[in-house]
Amino acid sequence: MAREYKNYIAGEWCDSVTGERFENRNPANWDEVIGTFPNSNAEDVDRAVQAAKEAYDDWRLTPAPMRGEIIRKVGDLLTQYKEDIARTMTREMGKVLAETRGDVQEGIDTAYYAATEGRRLFGHTVPSELPNKFNLSMRIPIGVAGIITPWNFPMAIPTWKIFPALVSGNTVVFKPASDTPATATRLVEILLEAGVPPKVINIVHGGGTRVGVPIVEHRDIRLVSFTGSSAVGKLISEKASKTLKRVSLELGGKNAQIVMDDADLHLALEGVLWGAFGTTGQRCTATSRLILHEKIYDQFLDMLVPAAENLRLGDGLDENNQVGPLINEGQLEKVDEYVQIGKNEGATLVTGGERYSEGDCAKGFFYKPTIFVDVKRDMRIAREEIFGPVLSVFKVSSFDEAIDLINDSTYGLSSSIYTRDVNMAFKAMRDIEAGITYINGPTIGAEAHMPFGGVKETGNGHREGGWEVFEFYTETKVVYVDYSGRLQRAQIDNR
Repeated sequence: MAREYKNYIAGEWCDSVTGERFENRNPANWDEVIGTFPNSNAEDVDRAVQAAKEAYDDWRLTPAPMRGEIIRKVGDLLTQYKEDIARTMTREMGKVLAETRGDVQEGIDTAYYAATEGRRLFGHTVPSELPNKFNLSMRIPIGVAGIITPWNFPMAIPTWKIFPALVSGNTVVFKPASDTPATATRLVEILLEAGVPPKVINIVHGGGTRVGVPIVEHRDIRLVSFTGSSAVGKLISEKASKTLKRVSLELGGKNAQIVMDDADLHLALEGVLWGAFGTTGQRCTATSRLILHEKIYDQFLDMLVPAAENLRLGDGLDENNQVGPLINEGQLEKVDEYVQIGKNEGATLVTGGERYSEGDCAKGFFYKPTIFVDVKRDMRIAREEIFGPVLSVFKVSSFDEAIDLINDSTYGLSSSIYTRDVNMAFKAMRDIEAGITYINGPTIGAEAHMPFGGVKETGNGHREGGWEVFEFYTETKVVYVDYSGRLQRAQIDNR
């Protein structure tokens, strides 16, 4: 019998006030129910927010190094439970075990990094323009943080957000994706086991309308961090503006890999296979455009197409498989719809373009790795985020044309160029409009201690990860200490 999971609100595991539940199923085998979860509403959110608000003062007054020490223990526990978590994650969202192990490891790396930042919440001490006066700034927490996360990295992305929020001294109301609630629940269990106090962390399960919107609109939520589509991000920004809360948006991408004529083609091939078809293309950093120099265009396609066709699709728990299913039937239908759009627009389908349902894949949402050529930059498959294993290939005659093409996008998350020319590489680093650029590497592969995010419609300027995320979760407070014993009127008296 499937496990009945609960919310964690105000220090207790509990059902929703609605009494309703929803199922979480395995996208590789839709007959398998992972568990059922509370289908919560705004009343559940309000209870969680009030609990987090009550816990805030004690938590913010806990020394930051002590908060960091608890997160270090979370890292130890994630290491201990890594294999079990990875297998649960594969069952509920589909990607292969090698990737879910990597997802957990990213959470582990983030825990250890965030723990050290508890001793590094630096401010500044600067000279005063007046005698016998001391000027400094410090980082202080903000309040209750609303955390809304996607399903494609159900451990890594929540840790990117929750760990720095907690180390900074904020309390948390967490809404995970409804497609991956089991992994999220396991994270909260581990946070509690490590010593995060009751009410400091709360998890409320449910959909975007019933749970996400109330979090964004709640007056006692002081900041919101969201990862998801650009369309939803814009709605969140609009709703959050009514209460002037701080918002971090990590949104879509239409990332491209450039392969120049001097590149190591075998290395570039490995990069595009991993970038385009890893996680079944369900990454905001996935390679969805491939820009090939005309001198190597035919040769590279002759290498790429059979390599894509030889990728093994199947249940991610089988370590021989390389590509898992799409997350659900709706996403499968969306991917197939874009394939039909591409064909109708005049692009040439060279491989894939259909559901894969042979053998053990018959009960899952598998889609063959798909490659289009003869793609024009104004086609929808060239401009819109598909979030599936669909790659559009372009031919260019020069480096400048490649840069112009890669920048011709409303998104600007990740980018890649393969070349042996150091001058060309540095020009690409300077000229590509993206938050991330890889030289001789695929468009995917973030590291926990580096900032992550993009430009244009990929986000609103904040970054996940690294040192910059702590700036989002804290306010700068400026302090002036005047020990002169007299009134000093700054610009009036010092000139």
